[in-house]
Amino acid sequence: MNGNQGKVVKVSGPLVVASGLTGARMYEMVRVGEANLFGEIVEIKGDDYSIQVYEETEGIGPGQPVVRTGEPLSVELGPGLIRSIYDGVQRPLDALAKDFGDYIVRGAERPALDRSKKWDFKPVAKVGDRVSAGDVLGTVKESSLVVHRIMVPPGKSGIVKRINPVNGNVDTEIAVIDGADGPFSVTMVQKWPVREPRPVARKLPPDKPMTTGQRVIDMFFPMTKGGTACVPGPFGSGKTVVQHQLAKWADAQIVVYVGCGERGNEMTDVLLEFPHLKDPASGEPLMERTVLIANTSNMPVAAREASVFTGIALAEYFRDMGYSVALMADSTSRWAEAMREISGRLEEMPGEEGYPAYLGSRIASFYERSGNVICLGSDGRGGALSIVGAVSPPGGDLSEPVVQATLRVVKVFWGLDDKLAFSRHFPAINWLTSYSLYQEVVDHGVDLTLEGKWSVNRKRAMTILQREAELEELVRLVGIDSLAHDDRLLMQAAKMIREDFLHQNAFDDRDTYTSLPKQYRLLNTILFYYDEARKALREGVPLDALLKLDVLDDIARAKLIPEDTPEQFAALEKKIADTTRAAAIMR
Repeated sequence: MNGNQGKVVKVSGPLVVASGLTGARMYEMVRVGEANLFGEIVEIKGDDYSIQVYEETEGIGPGQPVVRTGEPLSVELGPGLIRSIYDGVQRPLDALAKDFGDYIVRGAERPALDRSKKWDFKPVAKVGDRVSAGDVLGTVKESSLVVHRIMVPPGKSGIVKRINPVNGNVDTEIAVIDGADGPFSVTMVQKWPVREPRPVARKLPPDKPMTTGQRVIDMFFPMTKGGTACVPGPFGSGKTVVQHQLAKWADAQIVVYVGCGERGNEMTDVLLEFPHLKDPASGEPLMERTVLIANTSNMPVAAREASVFTGIALAEYFRDMGYSVALMADSTSRWAEAMREISGRLEEMPGEEGYPAYLGSRIASFYERSGNVICLGSDGRGGALSIVGAVSPPGGDLSEPVVQATLRVVKVFWGLDDKLAFSRHFPAINWLTSYSLYQEVVDHGVDLTLEGKWSVNRKRAMTILQREAELEELVRLVGIDSLAHDDRLLMQAAKMIREDFLHQNAFDDRDTYTSLPKQYRLLNTILFYYDEARKALREGVPLDALLKLDVLDDIARAKLIPEDTPEQFAALEKKIADTTRAAAIMR
């Protein structure tokens, strides 16, 4: 038996042990059994090669062949990624459905990029140009929102010997470059191993806010382009709702959505909604800038790891073109469970709660591929890759290992609260436990554009919410009527911040997305009422009169004021001032 083919020795669920694969390396892809199942070598002990198989291993037994591919698990990168939906090993699900029906046949394989589709390549480099890794050779119009930049592959450089406009598929030669080792051909497609981070010229600190249109996030717990965030919460608290909202409305040019072991209906929601939803910046369908990786809970466990790394490799590729990319991973807990199962079958020493000891470093290797960067290439273009990972701790226990390992790496914590979710308050992000380490950077940037009062209002609102939490303890003991009138007015202001600002209806066309200027005006209006009411209270106006003003209904509806009529906020503030002044005169 040669080193390119071995045989199965043992099968343990998704883990297959083979022998005879002499010369095989860690993380090399192999094809297992008569059905040619996808697998990846995850451990080598002598002549025993442990393989995690990304498809169902039923029917695989000792003696069946295992064939080396000689390559690590890699993705195809080129025109055709946008609008695609892949499984964890980058098989196009639409092509598989067309050929095999509604269920994926084991061992089925189709090219990740459609070879029958032709693309118009327009060169920007010229014959005689000296080019290095990352330099843009030309462009392809991939969708109405995305111009695909064909770049010199990493590690390659030389002088352009031939380059022409081309109308062809991704395998068509577009240029010949005379490199140090002789001429080499460049096509529109390149392959990249998913576990290896793509190189960049240098990393920069994340300094630009990534607006999401979600008021509780943008105002209180913001994220930056190139940042990382974690959304942990118990079942039913709205993790997927938050990630869908971010995928729809976040200020990113490309979205890569990875469903990692999630229920199929959640991925179906994305597939059905995105073609009809309009991008707020361009008015085009959101699928025109989206790539989907669909790994659902009924797919083999091991494929969850492949889906996470496939997603991040695709996201890095678009970042290298100079785009701002947002990756949503839902949920990394399912990936951690897959690691725990494979680790157990490998008989490794377990760590906390049975997870492998390397859980933290594996999670960190994923989130650390985010960042705000200067891309490879002589033009010095910048790109950003932001990662938002949902975590599903059993019973909502935030002290469990996956949440804690994630929080050690990420800079933003959006803690979801099942009590808020059950009371129909969405997004159910708990404003007392969540935090963002990007707060100062975002405050500084937004203050420059919004009268310098953004951070002042945010701090005041958070102080009111924290004071309300303290007073609630007292109210539970002695009742609200025993509070001082100042404190009861503060409770009213806190209620308005919670219900009229933090609560947001994802299914309302006007409320689903709120720009930063409108967020500022909305919160400012609530605080303006609080200030005017306090003034009136000091002038002797009865508290009950201030709590029953008709203008409170107008404030509650202010979130529905259209984005293009900001003057309505000025009129509302005038009405608040007039109403409280009239109450003071009538006392």
